[in-house]
Amino acid sequence: MNVDIIWDKLLNSVKDKLSSLSYNTWFKETELYRLENEKAYVIVPMPIHKKHMMEHFSDMISSLLYEITNTEYDLVFLLKEEIEEEEALQKKERSQVNSNSNSFSNSGGYNVNSNLNNNYTFDNFIVGNSNKFAHAAALSVAENPGRIYNPLFLYGNSGVGKTHLMHAIGNYIQKTLEKKVLYVTSEQFVDEFVKTNRKDENGTNFNYVEFFKDKYRNIDVLIIDDIQYLGGAQQSQQEFFHTFNNLFNDSKQIIVSSDRSPDDLKQLEDRLRTRFSWGLRVNISPPDYNLRKDILKKKIIAGSFEKDIPDDVVEYIASNIGPDVRHLEGAITRLIAYSTIMGGEKITLDLAIEALKDFNNMGVVEKNDVHRIQKIVSEYFQISVEDIRSKKRSSNISFPRQIAMYLCRTMTSESFPKIGIEFGGKDHSTVMHSVEKIEKEIRENKDLANIIEKLKSDIGIV
Repeated sequence: MNVDIIWDKLLNSVKDKLSSLSYNTWFKETELYRLENEKAYVIVPMPIHKKHMMEHFSDMISSLLYEITNTEYDLVFLLKEEIEEEEALQKKERSQVNSNSNSFSNSGGYNVNSNLNNNYTFDNFIVGNSNKFAHAAALSVAENPGRIYNPLFLYGNSGVGKTHLMHAIGNYIQKTLEKKVLYVTSEQFVDEFVKTNRKDENGTNFNYVEFFKDKYRNIDVLIIDDIQYLGGAQQSQQEFFHTFNNLFNDSKQIIVSSDRSPDDLKQLEDRLRTRFSWGLRVNISPPDYNLRKDILKKKIIAGSFEKDIPDDVVEYIASNIGPDVRHLEGAITRLIAYSTIMGGEKITLDLAIEALKDFNNMGVVEKNDVHRIQKIVSEYFQISVEDIRSKKRSSNISFPRQIAMYLCRTMTSESFPKIGIEFGGKDHSTVMHSVEKIEKEIRENKDLANIIEKLKSDIGIV
């Protein structure tokens, strides 16, 4: 995809996330110069942009680039006058590739970059109930590559940590066992395989084929991300099949990821899907509420932000932004940027609600019993969860909201302030009033009492 098209798509998304003032100040005059070696080179107009963009918008840009290209990129911000200097530096780095810790020379004498992101390690992977098994399996493979769980197949929705774990395995093996590791996406594999059809100066493609096979078969660990994108590329599937067999028969470790299980990869050949089931298949679920809070707190600590982010704001973000880790990180970035643009306002729950209102359309996840109650009450009264958590005051919404608050208070151990946060930042006195009102009406209205009992049965919290 052309870099101009990619950047236009990214800027259109940024416009939806930022105020016009913020967008015009920081993004309007930016350009995407090139994507190369897992790096995105972005041209900015002035030196002040480099520091501000890196500190306040880098996570959002990286997340959006991943959504558009399905590739993780490290960001490099450049002034136009720095481009020539940067190109000269990259040329020098390429000439010194043999001394690069992320490169290795395989049997054919070719210099191959491992493509590993050193920022992804086991140490900074946040473990919770939803990914505990995946983390343990990944560490076992890292400690015993080729001898246990081969292949390792990780699958789950975008943003649950698959790529982080794969890089963590590769970094551990490369650092601890000094083995040859290669990480690629399935798209990179296809692109490189297609290039083997080129002709060299002798009119043959023998050199390209030799390089390709040497690169992918003379390694100790092959990590291939997003294998689902191999679907439809029949010749590439055949080549990957032979590569897989070659590595597997030599007891080399193979690690694969996908957004769905092998059984659901219908566009892949049966013989490939069968081989993916030879080892260990691990489904990584979206992070639950507690894990999302831990991820946010880790992000805040690692970011060393000048502003304090209160616990109720962390809870609000964990409750509202959804299970995608990149969206959670983007929310923190957006919140800090919003506070800065708004004159350095102190971060409060009200400010967070205003700053992140555009993020709330990502959908509510059922994080705990409160969300389960909201979901069931909303379905019963045929309104949306977003409505029940909004500030709308029409009777068809406010009354179900009061019932939901009552059920949250009587069926869970949550406090009035915590329930208020879960209902879009309502004051605790609003929750108390709602609970008292419903208690009174239940005593006077038998039909309402029956409805409450029906809802309690549907909710079924033990």
